[in-house]
This record gives sequence, structure tokens and C-alpha cells, in this order.
Amino acid sequence: MESSSFAHRLAISGALPRLQAGMASTVNIGFLAPLSGPVESWGLPGLHGCRIWENWLNAAGGLLIDGRRYPIRIHAHDCGYEPKTAMAGAVRLVQDHDVKLLMMLGGDSFTPVADFLMDRRILTSTLLPSDLSPDTPYLIAPSEVHPIYLVTGVEWLAKARPELKTVAMCSQRDALGLPSLATYRAAFKAAGIEIAKEIQYDPAMTDAAALVQPMLDENPDILCWCTSYTPMVHAMTEYAHAQGFRGQIISCTLDHYDRLVARTGRDFMEGAVFHFPDFDDPALREKAFFFNQPNVFYEEYNARYPGSWSAVSWEYAAILDIWHAAVEKAGTVNPLSVLAAMKQLGHVTHAFGPAQWWGRDVFGVDNALVGEWPVVTVQDGKARIVSFGSVPGWLRDNADLLKREMVALGQMWDQRLERGVGEGTELQARTIEA
Repeated sequence: MESSSFAHRLAISGALPRLQAGMASTVNIGFLAPLSGPVESWGLPGLHGCRIWENWLNAAGGLLIDGRRYPIRIHAHDCGYEPKTAMAGAVRLVQDHDVKLLMMLGGDSFTPVADFLMDRRILTSTLLPSDLSPDTPYLIAPSEVHPIYLVTGVEWLAKARPELKTVAMCSQRDALGLPSLATYRAAFKAAGIEIAKEIQYDPAMTDAAALVQPMLDENPDILCWCTSYTPMVHAMTEYAHAQGFRGQIISCTLDHYDRLVARTGRDFMEGAVFHFPDFDDPALREKAFFFNQPNVFYEEYNARYPGSWSAVSWEYAAILDIWHAAVEKAGTVNPLSVLAAMKQLGHVTHAFGPAQWWGRDVFGVDNALVGEWPVVTVQDGKARIVSFGSVPGWLRDNADLLKREMVALGQMWDQRLERGVGEGTELQARTIEA
């Protein structure tokens, strides 16, 4: 697929005459995700980002297909992370709007609609690659391939701070936590860092002290929160600070890190490692990126939707950009042709640069995009990218180790299918009250 992004092409095509033929026809896209309720923050910020993308594309004339331009329209349905509501939404979006791409959060909201969508060959995207299996050939995870990118933070930390020798980590027992724990296990073992303590906890648990104190008792150099939900990340970090911990913290996410800085101090948060940058980061200006000016997107988003920025804000928009490039390459919005265009060269530009399709060993199908992923640290109270780690490079050396840890925690695709994909999945809000 072409490596240039929509914004890159827009910079060139914006000066050219726009073709008006075909503007009466609209290409419909579906957005089926939680827009209200306790999981709202996994969906609504993403819809906000998609609305900006939709406005930008239509202002440029829309999709260019065989010399004709077509506006796009995103139809949203709030599934509230309820299986029955998700099914009703999928039927409405497919039958009433004939959507050419259906974007979903995934997990328990995908499970009840999987057969309906796959039988109709609806190109569908998920933010949870654990949804992938050989039975979902038209499901793709092109944006956030959680948790595989987590290896980049551990790899960077081992090189940047070789004096760190031990880690204590914890993870909730659910569809996000257990794959994350398996990946962190593999990453720390590959880096030669000893796992001094590991705790698995119920997703409903809120007692940070009961988790963190046994970890602190092992006197680790590193505390790892894996992919704990944001309220628990904040509570555990604040408890570690109150107990005088002064070592290294690493976590998948650190949403609303500014509130932690305010509560624990800049010195305590200095050097904390996570994986989701602010889009005004200087390192993104020189990066081959899915937006030509990510800082412009970041500024417009915050102006329109203040206080709601998170990783989800851009992840769905990143999927739209990959889909858009494939549509213009294929010359059609036919889902099978678009998927073929995505796969034709085996490489595509994802959120942070060139990537490749991967996943057969873990997910049973190569429908997940892996490439470089940012390693972010807190520096003087502000998130800053310190490296772009290569996920494919790490996998070339350590894929067998990752697979062993996934098997040990029952997270391989065939293990999940045996007990029911999505069984026991819980998602909490990816946000925290001020």
C-alpha cells in the first residue's frame, strides 16, 4: 500500500481542481461502540476524533475513486458495551446504511455480532486483537495491537537503565490484563530482568494498598502496572508515592498523567514509562505519520472536546486513514477488494510509520498490524517520546518466548475459542475523575 497518508496527499491534492462528479452518492461508515455508560471513554472520544477526520476529508472533496469524489458519512450507534444492543446496532448499520466499514471497540460487544458480520463479509475493525481468530477473516486490528507493543518499553528501559534488575508487577484477570501480563513476562525475561513478584487481581478490586504493598515488600527496582485501568493506575501510583517508593514505574497507559504529576510531584513522576504520546510531541513532527500535522489534530480536538483527550481519541481515526488509503488504491469501496488492497503488499503505514501484517502465531490470522511504537516518558511533568521501538524486530528474536507465556495464561486464540471468545471480558472506563 502507498506509504503516504491522507493528510500528506491532501497537502498535494488541495491545490488541484476538485472533481464534483458523483457527489450525490455517499459512502457510509459505521461506528459501533460505547457512547454512554461506564465504558463511554473507550468509544466517545474515538467518535470525536472520527468527526474531525470526516470533516477534513469531506472538506477536501471526499473519497477519490476512479476520477469521482464521494463524501463519507459516519453513522454512530451507542452499544453501551451491551451484547444485545451491539447486535441491534450491527443490524441497523449493515441493513439500513449499507456501511462499507464497521469500526468497533471489540470484546464482549463483538462476540454476539461476529457471525452476523462475518457471514455478510463486512469489513470490521477492533481495538482488541484478542477478538481475532481464523473464524473472523474480515476482522482487522490495524490501530492498537494491544498488548504486543508493550515489549518496546521494556526493551528501551533495559538499555537506558541497565542498573534496574528486578520488577514487581500486577494485572487484572480479564481480556486486557492477562494478555498484557503474558507480554510483560516475555519482555522482562527477554531483557534479563528478574520478576520478583507477580499479582493477578479481580477487575472489580479497588484496594490499591492490598496490591502494591506486597509488591513493595520485595524491594523491586521497577513497579509495573501492566494494562490496569486508569483509576487503578492512579490509585496504585499514589500509594507507591505515599510509601516512599522512588524506583521506576512502567505502565501500558498513563492517561491523565498530569493529574498524577499534580498529586505526587514532578520528581516522583519523572521518567515513568508508558506508550501513548500527546500529539503535540516534537518527535511526531519528523515522523512518517498518519496525519501530516498531528499537532493540528491535537489542537483541534482539544478545542472542540476539551478535557477528553486519550489514546482512544486518535485510534479510530487512524483506522479510517488506513481504510481510506486502501479504498483509493483499490478504486472501490467493496470490502473484500479493500481488504485485499490492504494485504496486497504485506506492508502498510499505520499510526506511527511502516507496519506489517502479523498475528497468525498468536491470533490464528495475520490481521493485526505491527510496526514501530512509541516509548513515552514523563519529563518535567510533560509526556515526551524517547524512542520508537520495533515490534517486528523484537518478535523476530522472541516470538517463541511470547507464545509460551501466552499459552501459560490461556491467551492463545485456540484456547480462547475453547472457552468462548470474550468470556469474562470486562472493560472499565479509560478515564478518571478530576
